[in-house]
Amino acid sequence: MPCAKPLPWKVRIPVRYILFNKPFGTLSTFSDPEGRETLKAYIDIPDIYSAGRLDYDSEGLLLLTDDGSLIHRLTDPRHHLPKTYLVQVEGPIPADALARLEKGVTIQGYQTRPCRAEAIPNPELWPRRKPITPHAPPVWIQLTLEEGKKRQIRHMTAAVGLPTLRLVRAAIGPLTLGSLAPGQWRELAGAELAALKKLAPAPGKAGPFLR
Repeated sequence: MPCAKPLPWKVRIPVRYILFNKPFGTLSTFSDPEGRETLKAYIDIPDIYSAGRLDYDSEGLLLLTDDGSLIHRLTDPRHHLPKTYLVQVEGPIPADALARLEKGVTIQGYQTRPCRAEAIPNPELWPRRKPITPHAPPVWIQLTLEEGKKRQIRHMTAAVGLPTLRLVRAAIGPLTLGSLAPGQWRELAGAELAALKKLAPAPGKAGPFLR
């Protein structure tokens, strides 16, 4: 019996799962036709992509991987993966603002889903690259959303009279910034990856956030 011929393609097994603290003024991509700073300035790993993005002027946690299936599941709105943000706004906070955010507000003709919103003390964060000049005393709120449209948080806070001054993503599901400084990255630990996959299971497996 003749030997089987080798397959004409090479099966690629995903192996990299990276947590990165994206600095202010950095794109969530590896290239930019306008010459702005990208992830390439910090991460020299081929064939990885971000699972969701942060705006150019936002900071904080990004997950990057070469696991296309996981990226698809994490960005699938059916899974309602919670993401937590620290948001500096121009205060003071109106009495009903947090309740309105939690209930959902209308932005650009879209009604946002219910979320968690609370006032918090000033968090211990690194100085931002570009200093902020507020027109009123700034305060901080923490928002946990299960959706993520373009510049959604900025539109949400503006809708309740709280212009966003600074926006930092602190957590993606069970993953947190921890001690990562801006521009630093690390590999995901095995337990972290397992916890994340429970929230965004492969097809045919039920997860706690799948509705």
